[in-house]
Amino acid sequence: MPPPGLLAYSLPVTDPLLPPPPRIHALAGWRRALVWPLGLLVRAWCRTLRIALDAPARDLLGRIDRPAVFTLWHNRLFIAAEIYRRFRRGKHLYALVSASKDGAWLSAFFEVVGMRTVRGSSSRLGRQALHGLADKLQSGQDIGITPDGPRGPCYELKGGGIILARRTGATTILVGMHFGRAWRVPSWDRFYLPWPFSRITVTAEEWPAERLAQSDEPIGEMQARLLALNPD
Repeated sequence: MPPPGLLAYSLPVTDPLLPPPPRIHALAGWRRALVWPLGLLVRAWCRTLRIALDAPARDLLGRIDRPAVFTLWHNRLFIAAEIYRRFRRGKHLYALVSASKDGAWLSAFFEVVGMRTVRGSSSRLGRQALHGLADKLQSGQDIGITPDGPRGPCYELKGGGIILARRTGATTILVGMHFGRAWRVPSWDRFYLPWPFSRITVTAEEWPAERLAQSDEPIGEMQARLLALNPD
């Protein structure tokens, strides 16, 4: 029997009424080797950054005795792995990445920079992806959610992370970042690329599962708080 709160995940993936799961694409050989130079460049770049945490953020990141759903806007994803490396040692951060061929490249890149992945998306391997994310939380690891990704609209929060937190009982940590100096990529979310050696201030706010359960409009409330933590 599944744990309480995970009944929505209880259908077996081999249910005869469901179509066969799509293939999970992966990189191997020389293709995988191509990812390493870019990944190592990003790691070296991030290590030059001066990352400052306010007191609540330092406290929340330092509490590694329980899993969390880390939630940040897609355009602030660049330094997520570096924040973990410096301030949340002993934990692994898992991100949901598409099972497609494009997702295979992104998954390989994430592994180089220090993040782990669960493969799938809302349209491909959706049920299996939710199973995988829930399993990581129940095993004590953290998951990372970009609630306006992967295609936007920018700063419009989708509710998948909220559903997952409610059903697993995991706490949610909203992450805010203010960049001293950064380039803005001409993408749908105007992705932030901080200047090397620049300063980034990180803030955080905790939303326990009880707060989500008591909220009548958790999506709107969480979106407003995440916007307040991330002024452009």
